[in-house]
Amino acid sequence: MANTSGEGGRIRASASPQLDQRLWSALAAAGPPLLFGLRMWASVCLALYVAFWLQLDNADWAGATAFIVSQPQLGASMRKGWYRLIGTLIGAVMIVVVTALFIQDRVAFLGTLALWGAVCAFFATVLRNFASYSAALAGYTAIIIASDTLGSTGGANTDVFMLAVMRASEICLGIVSAGIVLAGTDFGGARQRLAALVAALGAEIAGRFTGMLAHADGELTQSRFVRRDLTRRVIALDPIIDQALGEASQLRYHSRTLQSMRHGLFTALSGWRTITTRLQQLPPDAARQEADIVRSRLPPVLRSAPETGVPARWTDDPVSLQSACEAATRALLMLPAGTPSLRLLGDQTAKLLTGIAQVLAGLALLVDAPGRSRRADRGFKLSVPDFLPALLNAVRAFLAIGATQLLWVVTAWPSGAVAVLFTSILVLLFSPRGETAYANAVAFTLGSAIGIVLTAIVKFAVLPGLETFAALATALGLYLIPVGFGLAYCSRPTTLAVLTAIGIGFVPLLQPANQMTYDTVQFYNTALALFTGSCVAALAFALLPPLSPALRTHRLLASALRDLRHCAVAPHVPQADDWERRMYGRLEALPDQTETSQLDQLLAAFCVGSEVIGLRRIALVLPLGPELDAALAGLASGSSFTTRDWLGRLDRRLADQTEAEAQASLALRARASILALSAALARQPSYFNSGATE
Repeated sequence: MANTSGEGGRIRASASPQLDQRLWSALAAAGPPLLFGLRMWASVCLALYVAFWLQLDNADWAGATAFIVSQPQLGASMRKGWYRLIGTLIGAVMIVVVTALFIQDRVAFLGTLALWGAVCAFFATVLRNFASYSAALAGYTAIIIASDTLGSTGGANTDVFMLAVMRASEICLGIVSAGIVLAGTDFGGARQRLAALVAALGAEIAGRFTGMLAHADGELTQSRFVRRDLTRRVIALDPIIDQALGEASQLRYHSRTLQSMRHGLFTALSGWRTITTRLQQLPPDAARQEADIVRSRLPPVLRSAPETGVPARWTDDPVSLQSACEAATRALLMLPAGTPSLRLLGDQTAKLLTGIAQVLAGLALLVDAPGRSRRADRGFKLSVPDFLPALLNAVRAFLAIGATQLLWVVTAWPSGAVAVLFTSILVLLFSPRGETAYANAVAFTLGSAIGIVLTAIVKFAVLPGLETFAALATALGLYLIPVGFGLAYCSRPTTLAVLTAIGIGFVPLLQPANQMTYDTVQFYNTALALFTGSCVAALAFALLPPLSPALRTHRLLASALRDLRHCAVAPHVPQADDWERRMYGRLEALPDQTETSQLDQLLAAFCVGSEVIGLRRIALVLPLGPELDAALAGLASGSSFTTRDWLGRLDRRLADQTEAEAQASLALRARASILALSAALARQPSYFNSGATE
């Protein structure tokens, strides 16, 4: 027995440290979500306290806004609050204008409200991140203000201006309250997180590329899968950039630099892809020899693969590393190449280093490196790869809002305006989420039902026994802190939708005021309207579903091919920047479910378009004869075989010509572009031949 007891004691002793470690890990993981829950609760309480002190009519909108604006990251909260302010002001101005135009015409007034919701749904889909949220907010803010003036059957009145001022003031109060609490309790870290992620991506791209050059005579297929994973990680940077812009005011004046930083990663991956394709076509000895020549021109800091993959080197001194990349780019462009193949490798490596230099310029901004360039950003250009999803969302919003308005008018439901409001909120907020919109709307509807029950318990079982604001705040904390914890801790979209619904309707249904009222009929009437509006929105997504991921991907590929064919035969040579901007937009719009083969097709179109523009620019200086015209005509008509045949003839003619030194260098660069173009066409013939016109 003693031995057995001793063994058990040793087992418990050895298990105890593991249990303690798991416990501390769980507590460490729960700390930030719990802190966010406390911040959210404090934001709502501050907004309500100030609203009570100012004796605003609807203090619940200030509290609800503070809940909505609060985000686990400081940068996200500040960015969301800023865009919510913009959307609120636009919506308030719009409802005043609509009321002034249609004060005596109920049908035109309600129809214009539904049309305004459709316009906002369109722009909520076209724009991204918090700008999308601002567009959605502009839509349902107008309905929030209108809901207080529409009466029981939707007739407008002349009090709309003062109500617009009051509601905008209440919403702005919630935004400011959340901003004060979050800024005072969170010093933020989005800028540092973004710098670390970008440095890691840039270091990995450079390190793996250098490693590939060092083993160019070996297996190169694996790099394709690595590039696909890196491409998806680059696409995922967009919301993190938006968070950093919200956290640091300095970055807002350099948003173009941050977008160029992200595009630089795409550029580097594109150059790496073309180089890999060419090395795979060469015999092992030739591939190793040409790769060594190119590798010897790389900056010393990038030449050693193990050292290249250390992100800390990228953030410690990005300016000197950027200068080294720019110098190496110039050296590679001037590389004395005797063959088109070596010229291609040199030019594409220069392209890769140009992208890396853009990444380093962005890193220099993020870490505020001394000596960084202070050049002003160029103007922002919006790129919309496909308008059909936005148009479909606009039609759905118009029909859903209009149907709820019709139900309200026909039934003369006193809380019908609340149903219209929540229909518009859900249909506008969830429309940009694509194929997940219906699931999120259903989850939100479920969460709203749960929230109604919980809010009823708080309002009718807890609050009647409380008299002070401190007691009210304690009751709010018992509800809001767990909800905030769940929002920060959970990651599943449907779970987040449920928790959002549980929290978003709490303050409006509770209707806290200096003099509380406990009208059960009014409460359940409003709760039923909230639930009905959520159901109508979910039904709208079921009856008119968003485009499927497969169809969206197909349309993006088709539009890329259409633009490519236009680039081939356009009267004027397209600008390379415009082509790249459109292709970056398509890469960013790819659904998560996109197959790897389809991603390869889009990247191939990117490469072909860049080389076509390059050849057409060379043709402005060096006449490339009818062969280039015939090749581009074949590309425009959907015949990759014809294109490759004429490109081969052009390559042979350029090889046989004896030119002056300057023209010989340009001819060699043209032959390098022909190599890259032919290789890309050969790898994806079915894609480039699709929809052939001959």
